[in-house]
Amino acid sequence: MRIFAIIPAGGKGTRSGFNLPKQYLKINGKELIAYTLEVFQKNRSVDEIIVSADPFYFKLLEKIKKKYSLSKLTGLVKAGKERQDSVYNGLLSLSAKARDIILLHDAVRPLLPVNVLSDAIKTAKEKGNAIVCIKAKDTLIRGKNLVEKYIDREDVCYVQTPQIFEYSVLKKAMDKALKDEFSGTDESMLVQRLNEKINIVEGSVFNFKVTSKEDIQLLTKLICSKDSSPPIF
Repeated sequence: MRIFAIIPAGGKGTRSGFNLPKQYLKINGKELIAYTLEVFQKNRSVDEIIVSADPFYFKLLEKIKKKYSLSKLTGLVKAGKERQDSVYNGLLSLSAKARDIILLHDAVRPLLPVNVLSDAIKTAKEKGNAIVCIKAKDTLIRGKNLVEKYIDREDVCYVQTPQIFEYSVLKKAMDKALKDEFSGTDESMLVQRLNEKINIVEGSVFNFKVTSKEDIQLLTKLICSKDSSPPIF
């Protein structure tokens, strides 16, 4: 059984007002995606890493691979129009067997804790799949300008990545989604359409997705020393 990590990195970040895609912003002199890739490079269970990206950034990714000795980064594939397309392109590029494990992780979640990744891989090996989530802690409401309804947070979770599935199941789910012209917000939604039960693994607040400038500022504080300058936008 081999474990492949697919990192969809085709996002452009234009809605957030960045000068370039968030995954390539430098934090303390190092590209954000490099931090993400190092998590999987250092994990003994992961065999190969595939990145789905805009071909324009392939040369930069090759430089990152060399600079940070990312030997497990074995493939760069063209990103699709949507995240789902990027993951599918990555999946099609693999020479994987039915029971091999496919691990999917956002390029802009660079602080994935080692124990969370290990727990997710262990659960996927034992039960066939795993998704990382954190339980809702705050009061939840529905509404825009006015409160319309309070939502019971007891059984509500925020879904993170990684999400991990057996190759044959994920491939079947993505083939079906393509055939049905169904677009999901994540891969677990596609797999659940096969009536598969999805296993939840506890995540971490540190495993946040970098989306806004405020997220970059938080990431900078967590990564950089006190004397480091914040990134310039």
